[in-house]
Amino acid sequence: QAQLVESGGGLVQTGGSLRLSCASSRSIRRVDRMGWYRQAPGKQRELVATITGGGSTNYADSVKGRFTISKDNSENTMYLQMNSLKPEDSAVYYCNAVWVPIIEGRVEVWGQGTLVTVAS
Repeated sequence: QAQLVESGGGLVQTGGSLRLSCASSRSIRRVDRMGWYRQAPGKQRELVATITGGGSTNYADSVKGRFTISKDNSENTMYLQMNSLKPEDSAVYYCNAVWVPIIEGRVEVWGQGTLVTVAS
């Protein structure tokens, strides 16, 4: 029942920056973990970065040092700050969230995706 909506994608030149947002209709104050994934044409969807409810983060090797994942519980929003962008970063970026409340059981939701294009 929860919904995630990504925004912030667009066209940027190599070396530029973009900040993606993922707004959740469900409170993320008790979320188990959230993450960003991406899928380029002809390629498998890959994990980009994750953040737990407690704030622990993990990154794919390909983006480590360039991307930063964060969240703002008061805004129910997760972010992905992308710096030093490369053409190979071009993809549709999807946000994901998982809640594990003991009463209702596991809830996992995906956003609709936002397109990032890095021009060479």
